[in-house]
This record gives sequence, structure tokens and C-alpha cells, in this order.
Amino acid sequence: MIMDAMCEKYECFNRVMRITGRETFNKICETRVIIFGIGGVGSWCAESLIRSGIMHLTIVDADVVAASNINRQLPATTSTVGLPKVNVMKARLLDINPHAHITAINDVYNEHTAEKFNLESYDYIVDAIDSLSDKAHLILKATSTNAKFVSSMGAALKVDPTAIKMAEFWKVKGCPLAASLRRKFKKSGIYPKRKFKCVYSDEQPMKNDDTCVDLTGAMSFNKASINGAICHTTAIFGLYLAAFVLNHIIGREK
Repeated sequence: MIMDAMCEKYECFNRVMRITGRETFNKICETRVIIFGIGGVGSWCAESLIRSGIMHLTIVDADVVAASNINRQLPATTSTVGLPKVNVMKARLLDINPHAHITAINDVYNEHTAEKFNLESYDYIVDAIDSLSDKAHLILKATSTNAKFVSSMGAALKVDPTAIKMAEFWKVKGCPLAASLRRKFKKSGIYPKRKFKCVYSDEQPMKNDDTCVDLTGAMSFNKASINGAICHTTAIFGLYLAAFVLNHIIGREK
């Protein structure tokens, strides 16, 4: 197979194959994954998947890199501020594995754009979206497909890595985002078609006197600007998502 020839030429996946074996590694290489959201969570998921042998990856995000992203997002550096996140990530991922097939879609997922993504064509759908309404829509759409689906709940204002875990969506405890999603589904009477796993933290959110204060000292009431986040937390969320995909492929995740 072409994957065998590639792995003989490049040693970058040698240690992966020592865990999976060649046959299972070929399955990893043939798996198609799409990630929605390439920020503090999704970017780390994408890198982990590519470093583990995923060869067919689609990344979706409409944002450009901002200075405020540098503290936690993989594509964010002082030299990439202002550039589309998916373009920066694609270049980085191809630098890791030039043989990978990376599709970068600089667009937002919502009810108006959902059909363009052809979710049925993927083996795994990964949700790292911030927007409540868009996340809810993706959950409903993704759980209507045959693809395996995994979702990130809220990583904001969390700092304890030992509180991060995975559970089925309806069993998630102590996560305000999960609670908001459940209320939204109950209010609409429209529910996910099947169960799915989530990464979440049940840690009490960190708050302090500067939670609602921007760098100028002014009070801020923009929700997006007050949700503080830190790299080790968002990165672990992303690595949990990647672990779900890889462990499912190799048969360690039900």
C-alpha cells in the first residue's frame, strides 16, 4: 500500500506503528476527519491527529488570528496575527506531514452553511465550536449521520487539568455550556439522534476582580471578551478529542 511505502521512507510514524501495528496504522491513514473550530481546543486536536498518522483532515474556522489568541491557540504567534487560522494551521500541519491531505475551509458552520460540509463523507466529526447556537445545530446534524461524533464542552475559566474528563453528553456534570445546550434542546423539543461523548471539566469556573475588566481597565460586557482561558486547559481538551478519535480507530474506545 502507498501508506506502507511512505512509512518505510519516513520514520516519523515509527513509534505510532509500534503501538498500533501496521494494519491498524493503515486504518488511521485512511480515516477521514473534520474539525469545526481551530482555536484553543481544535488546533491542538488537529496537530495531535496529524502527528498520529491521520492523512485526511478538514479544518473549518472563519476567524483570523488575533493577539488575544496567542496565550492558548496553536496557530497564533506574533507573526501570524491577522492571517486566517485555517491557512496558518494547514501550512503547519503540512510541514509536519507533507503527504497529508489537508482541506482548509475559511468559513463558519451554522444553519445556513451546514449543507456545504457534506458531513456524511467523514468517518469522524469533531466539534470545537464556541457559539452555543452553532454548536447545538452541529450536534443535531452530526448525530443524524453515520459518522462518529465527539464534542468539546466549555474550557473557559478552568485551570485544573485533573478535573478534565469525558462522558456521554447527558451525563456531563458541572459544565455550564453542557447545561445550556440541554436546556436549549429541551425547550425546542428537538434532541440529538443518538448518544455522543464530550470532553468537559467539572471544576468550578475561576473568577476574580479582573474577570470583566479589559487591558485598559474598562469594564467589559462582551461575553466573548470575559471568558478567560489558559493554554494547558484548552490544549488538554483538544488532546482528549484527538484521543477519542485515535482510540476509537484502534478499538480502545467503544
